[in-house]
Amino acid sequence: MNQKLFNTILLLFISAIAISQPARRPEFDSPQVNSDNTVTFKFLAPNANSVKLNTQIENGSVDMVKDESGIWSATIGPVKPDMYPYAFNVDGIQVADPKNTNIFPNEGFQNSIVEITGNNPLVHTIKDVPHGTVSYRYYTSPELGERPVVIYTPPGYETSTDKTYPILYLLHGSSDTEETWTKVGRANIILDNLIAQGKAKPMIIVMPYGRAYPSISKSAGSLRNWDNLQEIKKDFLNYLFPFINENYRVKEDRNSHAIAGFSGGGGTSLFMGLNNPDMFSWVAGFAPGMLPNEFERNNAVAFENPAQTNKNLDLFWIGVGEDDFTYRVVKEYFELLDSKGIKYERFISGGGHTWMNCKLYLSILAEKLFK
Repeated sequence: MNQKLFNTILLLFISAIAISQPARRPEFDSPQVNSDNTVTFKFLAPNANSVKLNTQIENGSVDMVKDESGIWSATIGPVKPDMYPYAFNVDGIQVADPKNTNIFPNEGFQNSIVEITGNNPLVHTIKDVPHGTVSYRYYTSPELGERPVVIYTPPGYETSTDKTYPILYLLHGSSDTEETWTKVGRANIILDNLIAQGKAKPMIIVMPYGRAYPSISKSAGSLRNWDNLQEIKKDFLNYLFPFINENYRVKEDRNSHAIAGFSGGGGTSLFMGLNNPDMFSWVAGFAPGMLPNEFERNNAVAFENPAQTNKNLDLFWIGVGEDDFTYRVVKEYFELLDSKGIKYERFISGGGHTWMNCKLYLSILAEKLFK
């Protein structure tokens, strides 16, 4: 083969390889938190007709603009330091940010998380302090199968083997999962920071999956629906609580047991905590999901003898935002508690039904528990 023919074949071969390669994707980062606390979001969709940014930072969606390479972008802010969920609406379809590995664990929607730290560390900011351990465990329910639970043990748990700890059962919202309290609510980081500052007692936090699936469908609505409450009650009492007691060094007296939850999980926490006074003396709800026609039924034990309920509870605490859609019903619940003479603490914040408020409520509650 002469050199000219060889060169021609080589050129054709190289051209064929080049043609077969996919077009090079433009390089970019998203989200990008800028020094002035503005945030730039980007999404590659060269063939999309419309891309919008949906985030709890802003009221309503934000139109994004496409450049010549097919990258859509939007810059918003300055943004108040916190952690916020967001997603992109691409021609009517909501998707998480493929450039961001911080995903919001949820069974009802796809969201990503952006963190704006600002100049001053917040209670959920990861700091150079002793850190506890987050473990992914499973316990067995004959009715529901293998059940996931995320467990936080405080700094020193592994080395102080003769020490027992109080325990907080922390429940997620209706479409969330057992991971949401750590990945979005930063429960472990909040406790690390508060313990390091001497503001919170070292405690174990148990974060179970709150839906009695498969007995209760994932599309069955709020976790505080009666059918789910009955199944979860059996699951917790018969399987989850024994699993924790057998595998972790927990204090066994009721004064060392707390339960709290958000939204539908808040309704569950009130149902479990107020109707099992032999197990819990610390009960809290974060914007708890409730309906007025369920008040008497779901609080039957607590309402039967309000004076005894007050003696049983070291703390009954409820937090809710003024713009939260649960606020109206929670206010009715406050009025009913007042009429029955049941003592409780209320905390009314700004904002709505958000995990930004959840982090705030947990940080306030954690400083009160077991003291």
